[in-house]
Amino acid sequence: MGSSSSSYAPRNIYLDVDGKVQKVMFSRHCSPCDIRELLCSSSNIPRNTAIMVVDPEGAMVSIDPTMPSNSPNNLYKVVPLSASQVEEKDDMFHTVLSQVAEQFNRAFHITELKAELTNRLAMLEKRVEMEGLKVVEIEKCKNDLRKLRDEVASRGSGSFSDDGRKVTPRRDVPSYPKYTLSQETIEALKKPTFDVWHWEHNEMLSCLEFMYHDLGLVKEFNMNPITLKRWLLAIQENYRNNPFHNFRHCFCVSQMMYGMIHLCNLREKLTLTDLGILMTAAVCHDLDHPGYNNAYQINARTELAVRYNDISPLENHHCAVAFQILALPECNIFANVDPEAFKKIRQAIITLILATDMARHGEVLECFKQKVDNFDFTSEEHVTCLKRVLIKCCDISNEVRPTEVAEPWVDCLLEEYFMQSDREKSEGLPVAPFMDRDKVTKPTAQIGFIKFVLIPMFETVMRLFPQIEEIMVQPLRDSRDHYEELKQLEEAMTEGSLLRKAFEKSTRPQ
Repeated sequence: MGSSSSSYAPRNIYLDVDGKVQKVMFSRHCSPCDIRELLCSSSNIPRNTAIMVVDPEGAMVSIDPTMPSNSPNNLYKVVPLSASQVEEKDDMFHTVLSQVAEQFNRAFHITELKAELTNRLAMLEKRVEMEGLKVVEIEKCKNDLRKLRDEVASRGSGSFSDDGRKVTPRRDVPSYPKYTLSQETIEALKKPTFDVWHWEHNEMLSCLEFMYHDLGLVKEFNMNPITLKRWLLAIQENYRNNPFHNFRHCFCVSQMMYGMIHLCNLREKLTLTDLGILMTAAVCHDLDHPGYNNAYQINARTELAVRYNDISPLENHHCAVAFQILALPECNIFANVDPEAFKKIRQAIITLILATDMARHGEVLECFKQKVDNFDFTSEEHVTCLKRVLIKCCDISNEVRPTEVAEPWVDCLLEEYFMQSDREKSEGLPVAPFMDRDKVTKPTAQIGFIKFVLIPMFETVMRLFPQIEEIMVQPLRDSRDHYEELKQLEEAMTEGSLLRKAFEKSTRPQ
């Protein structure tokens, strides 16, 4: 037991930085590139500077996860390399690279393969010129050549799995560009009025990254900043391109959570661990959503429904995918967290994601209602009830936003509903009336949901945080009124149309 726990322990390195002791911690999963960046940052050296690490005797220390630990009495020093040293190192690197390339060349017979490819091309051209090949024969030759080219490519570059097939190398640093957020954007991110439609995926990734830094979560969990980038990229890649349940929805929910943390002063009331759980659950809450809800999964007896015994199949799947991503060493933002603490964090994230199943709405809200008037922020049970309600509020919070931001989401949701109901009809499965394109309109879809689900839940949260009334509850009431007016207009137009048809029928010659 002790040995398995110690394998997760971070490595501590002590540096001499301008005569002061600087402690650096990193996970055994960090790459040399990550460690080099941390050492530069800790020694106030620009990030991309070439460096070496030396011990008190001046001996060089390897920069990798196995570098020997030292103590505050035996400090290492980070030394920037001069241009001549870098050049010398580059020359040595290129020499080694050339030797490796030559060995690969010999091992995989690349020269011979290239010669064979050239000969085959020459023969093909000659046959086409002299005999006039049929189209089918030409295609066959082309396929043979493609296979040969693939073989040369696979033997000449990349890394290899045990069976010789090429494996795509892991990207060491995520490719999405770093955006510098303006002060205006930083302030807007804290508010429910934030317009989520104006941002590309890369920009949303940068905004999420900023939130984790701004809330102090990177420091609290001792996250490697590069690992945070990789994790966010993996999250984005594991949301599907559904009309509604997609990465933009994930960003919406996470940004609303960030906004509620600020609006409700949760930084003063909850621990940083609680804030990390809230944000991470929001980011992960709909991972790999297939675009068809739990009712469909259960009625169609899908693999997910069978796997999870019809109990919140989608939410259980979202949790599973979230922790599959975190199980990748290069994406584990909690790598430096004590294993016992991680168990609690994992359980709390699962609890929150499972709470987003609308089938549990009444149970989650009732739990909070019973505690809200005598709420105790020192009680773990009370705080868990609050966190479950908060993620529910954020998950279904679109109508809190301004009409021009909220209304496109209704169109997206109805598109996904209609896609499901069309499939249910074709498969002979039950169809919910609120998802049937022949029965539902935008106003009828929204009025009941706002009146009987959203307003009662947000008004209950308002009892604990009165400051949300103006910026969150009032927009819900305005939205309800907006859709009720639309419904009256629709009914008036329908009635007018019926009267006109009746009039035309009565005046038609017999």
